[in-house]
Amino acid sequence: MLYKDWLNEWLELYVKVSTKERTYLKYRQQVEKYILPVLGKFDLNELTALELQKFAASLSEARLSANTINGIVSILKISLKKAVALGITDRQFTDAVARAKVRSKKITSFTKAEQKKIEKYILSSKSLNLAGILLCLYTGLRIGELLALTWDDIDLRAGTMIVTKSCHDSWQNGHYVKVLDSTKTQSSERMIPIPKQIVSYLKEIKSRTGSKFVVAGRTQFGAQIRSYQRTFESLLKKLGIEHKGFHALRHTFATRALEVGMDVRTLSEVLGHKNPMITLSRYAHSMIEHKTEMMNKLGKLFV
Repeated sequence: MLYKDWLNEWLELYVKVSTKERTYLKYRQQVEKYILPVLGKFDLNELTALELQKFAASLSEARLSANTINGIVSILKISLKKAVALGITDRQFTDAVARAKVRSKKITSFTKAEQKKIEKYILSSKSLNLAGILLCLYTGLRIGELLALTWDDIDLRAGTMIVTKSCHDSWQNGHYVKVLDSTKTQSSERMIPIPKQIVSYLKEIKSRTGSKFVVAGRTQFGAQIRSYQRTFESLLKKLGIEHKGFHALRHTFATRALEVGMDVRTLSEVLGHKNPMITLSRYAHSMIEHKTEMMNKLGKLFV
């Protein structure tokens, strides 16, 4: 069997039925764009460790990110191991394929001054949709979780919200549509206590909106991710704040939480991380303002 034929069967029979639609579409895109043009012509029994490594090396030369390369290599490994398990081939050399070295991304968050500037503008603005940005600053929601959030998910009397779903933009019939989905991982499903100061603000927003979504959009399905990202970019530009991705709001929440003394386990649960070690490794080094303040306090001992 040709590898291209097996990949198509594997995608339809195994990936499509066992993963999120978004994962399936991502796999198919990477298969069609990167794998089929180079390896699709090979018979499964003709593939060798050397051919697979040459392919992986060519991805590096194409200047793809390490995460993208490793995602493509993972497709090779998973698809070929399944072929071996089913007895379609006994030639499986993926363990010999070297993965690209991944460098940890630098965590970017807003300074306290920038955060206050953003908050002040949102509180004085008549735009109800900007409330989502403020909510992310004080709950650490991912953008997909935020835009899937409905008022039914928030108990304003108890001051809590439940996160059980997310959303993404999907290209369909020539335009992007909003698709509701489950959360990123099982650990991402969680209940988050909302600071009482934010609860009062949300009550006001809810009384003024006619949408079932916390962040309303131009349709009954609420705001879409790309559109809301542009809203956020425009806000930063208007305030003269250096551009940062929307995820910087989540990083800012985590940084501020650690600065005020929140323990790592609690923060991990609020963020929906699988375990506290992920939280610790990701954020412990990002608190430069707090570190500077603590070091200066120590410096007062110097005579």
